[in-house]
Amino acid sequence: MALDEAHHRLFVGCRIPSKLIVLDTESDKAVASVGIAGDPDEVFYDSKRHRIYTICGAGKIEIIEQADANNYKAVTKLDTAEGARTGLFVSERKMLFVAVPHRGSQRAEIRCYQIE
Repeated sequence: MALDEAHHRLFVGCRIPSKLIVLDTESDKAVASVGIAGDPDEVFYDSKRHRIYTICGAGKIEIIEQADANNYKAVTKLDTAEGARTGLFVSERKMLFVAVPHRGSQRAEIRCYQIE
């Protein structure tokens, strides 16, 4: 989950079905829903760029743009690795860090993604 305090919006990554739900924290009602890759775990809100980043265990990072408090659009899907669902967004460094687990021939690592 992530919070946009200025617009009173809570972003929740749901696994079944895989989607990002946007809740109005004042009315407790869902105002938007965006389909995302499977097995979402981490959700980060970037208030400077008006974007939501979701790290999904299905091997994807989903980037969703916020047009306004009630309108959202998936704009980019980046490949990571199967099972990579844990991460950290550091706004000041414009970086999204993703932890990739050891699975089969895939070595454990931390991947860094520069945010433009």
